[in-house]
Amino acid sequence: MIDGAVARRTNTVSEFGSTLDTAADIVFTAVCLIKLLPVMNIPVWLYIWIAIIAVIKMANIAAGFIRQKRFISVHSTMNRVTGGLLFVYSLTLPFIDLRFSTEVVCMVASVAAIQEGYMIKRKNESTKSGLSKQLP
Repeated sequence: MIDGAVARRTNTVSEFGSTLDTAADIVFTAVCLIKLLPVMNIPVWLYIWIAIIAVIKMANIAAGFIRQKRFISVHSTMNRVTGGLLFVYSLTLPFIDLRFSTEVVCMVASVAAIQEGYMIKRKNESTKSGLSKQLP
């Protein structure tokens, strides 16, 4: 979770590292979903919410690839918060009601996914107008 901060602080940020970080995030999320969801008593509507977030994230990846002809990684603050919440989520299961904690993670993940799509769109528009701005 701190690799990006360490890379920025040590001035070792790279395109490869950014891509690897995104791939690691995807694997981490998939493993969490595969391991945690089957053993939890989650209502169907929450599964639907999780699926909608996944569809938005996949659409963002596709839109970024279509617009930029490469995979775009958006490392926004909201994406970082979502990752942190997902990491802490499994540790809180014995103490916090499952539906409450899952709803919090899903709300933050929804905002992060929508923000990511906006940032990808904004990046494409700024590139078209000649302004090249780095995504956070």
